[in-house]
Amino acid sequence: MLVREIDAAELQARVDAGDHIALIDIRSDAELVQGILPSAEHMAMHLIPLRMHDLPKDKDVVLYCRSGARSYHACSFLNQQGIHNVLNLRGGIIAWVREGFEIVAPHKQRAGLM
Repeated sequence: MLVREIDAAELQARVDAGDHIALIDIRSDAELVQGILPSAEHMAMHLIPLRMHDLPKDKDVVLYCRSGARSYHACSFLNQQGIHNVLNLRGGIIAWVREGFEIVAPHKQRAGLM
């Protein structure tokens, strides 16, 4: 199965339109200090197999990393596990910033997702 992808401009348009989307940053804690997409939650890539059932099932879930490579593989893994509402942010946060879209300081993590 092919991984569904979304580019930064399309994601920003969906966010602006108020679409019901979960944003999941799968980068390491060290990478997070560089900034995070507004409204994103953090789930380090290595925790995905343990926490995949915490992902929302009632909306699209966009995974992203630095360049889009790790999140592509994470989406592929989730697809293999029967979770098909995931999309990869093509180009990762690098593409997001390149388009001039906002990043914010990471917030303290809440228990659970969305």
